[in-house]
Parts: sequence; C-alpha cells; structure tokens
Amino acid sequence: MIEKIFWGLRALLYAPFFGKFGMPSYLGKPIFLKGIRNVFIGNKVRILPNLRMETQDGGTIHIQDDVVISQNVHLTSAGNLIIGKSSLILANVFITNIDHGYSEIGVHVVKQKITVKETRIGENCFIGMGAAIMAGTILGKQCVVGANSVVRGNFPDYCVIVGSPAKIVKKYNPETHVWEKITERN
Repeated sequence: MIEKIFWGLRALLYAPFFGKFGMPSYLGKPIFLKGIRNVFIGNKVRILPNLRMETQDGGTIHIQDDVVISQNVHLTSAGNLIIGKSSLILANVFITNIDHGYSEIGVHVVKQKITVKETRIGENCFIGMGAAIMAGTILGKQCVVGANSVVRGNFPDYCVIVGSPAKIVKKYNPETHVWEKITERN
C-alpha cells in the first residue's frame, strides 16, 4: 500500500510532461519514457514497474480510463496506438504500430524505412503474459489474448485469440450466453 502512495506521488511529478495524465493514476518505478508529450493517460490507470513507453515521429499513445499495465511492458508508437478502457495487460507484453523494413539486402534493418499501421486494443480486453501485439492489429471489445501469442490482424468483439500466429479459438454467443469453441473447417 505504501509503495502505491509513492507511485501516485511520482505520477503527480510526471503529469505535467505528458499530453494528459488523469488522476488518480500511478506509475511504478523504474520506468523508461520517451516522447511522453504525445502520451495521453486516462483516469485510474495503474502502471506497474519496468514499463518502457516511447513515441517517435509524432506518434501518439492513448491509454483510456481504468487500464492496468503489469510489469515489463513495452509500448512503442509512430502513429496512433490506443488501449481501450478497462483493459488488463499482463507482464512482458509488447504492443506496437511500427514494422521495420528489411527488403534492402546489406542495409541494417534500423536504417531501413519503417511502416506504421494503426494498432488498437478494444475496451475491456485481457492481454495474456508475454503476448506480442504487432502493427496493424485491431482488437474488438472484450477480446482475450492468450499468453505468448503473436497477434496481427483484425479481430471482432468477444473472442479468444491464441497462438503464433494467433487465431480465434472461441467466440461469445450472445444468444446462448456461452463462450463457444471455433471448429476448424477443412
């Protein structure tokens, strides 16, 4: 409890440097921040230690209200990255909207052109431990991403996504009120 008070005080000190920093939110330490003038944090956002959050080339990160971000999470944006309200992101997760080019043979990847694709996490999503949410991923409301999944693409509301590459394995059926398994069709 005492540590969270210190995290809250840290948030008050950092708040003027963000594009927006809602309260009562808190930041665990240590933390790496770059380009935070383009980071917009909603109310009651809890960020645990070892977050790496960076924007570049005018990119923005929007973390909506009541989001919880666990330890060792890396968020990077050169476009528009949105994390919807009431989402939970577990430890060791990577979320980006940047892809590095690699087509030029003999040229270091870091020196090649980057591609930016909108990445959006819907509201009330659960991102499992170690997941990678890649550039161009759009998750609908209340999606569940399994641990260590590598996710790219558009996914509808109320689905469970697992694997590498990730695919939908369950969807919520509003008529039966049951999460139903998806059977593969040959």
